[in-house]
Amino acid sequence: MTLDDPTAGRFEGRHHLLPVRVYYEDTDFTGLVYHANYVRYFERGRSDFLRLTSSGHSELLNAEEPMAFVVAELNLKYLKPARIDDALVVRTTYDAIKGPRLLISQTIERGGEVLCRAEVTAVCIHLDGRPRRAPRSLIDSVSPWLAPAPAADPAAPAPAALSPELNPRDLP
Repeated sequence: MTLDDPTAGRFEGRHHLLPVRVYYEDTDFTGLVYHANYVRYFERGRSDFLRLTSSGHSELLNAEEPMAFVVAELNLKYLKPARIDDALVVRTTYDAIKGPRLLISQTIERGGEVLCRAEVTAVCIHLDGRPRRAPRSLIDSVSPWLAPAPAADPAAPAPAALSPELNPRDLP
């Protein structure tokens, strides 16, 4: 990496932090960041998280079994506006991988204050658009940053085993 290479951010514990500057092109006529541009900032955060774990888009497309992602769900909560020339930080946390789904939490912050929150579900797909399980290489590279599994409560009763004849929909 040279000084002229763009930054892909850095990790702080489980969180990936990506600095972003607000430019004139990012704003509406009032000088506030146009709402759709927050989605672009979040995309950069998710992409650079993966790039730093050696699972960037290029690596995934050039793998023996190439794959890509689609965003299946995106929930945003706008809290405060960002303005032209603001120095922002996109904080990205990969929470879990469940089959083909990646569950991701993100915030955009200014000086430690959260301006926007996002909950994202991305889905791994084959290049023809069909969903696929996350490949082992992706799971292995992202696992160190996933949320730890909740500890089992030793006082909780063990779940009852279901007999093969019992349909779970018949349970109360």
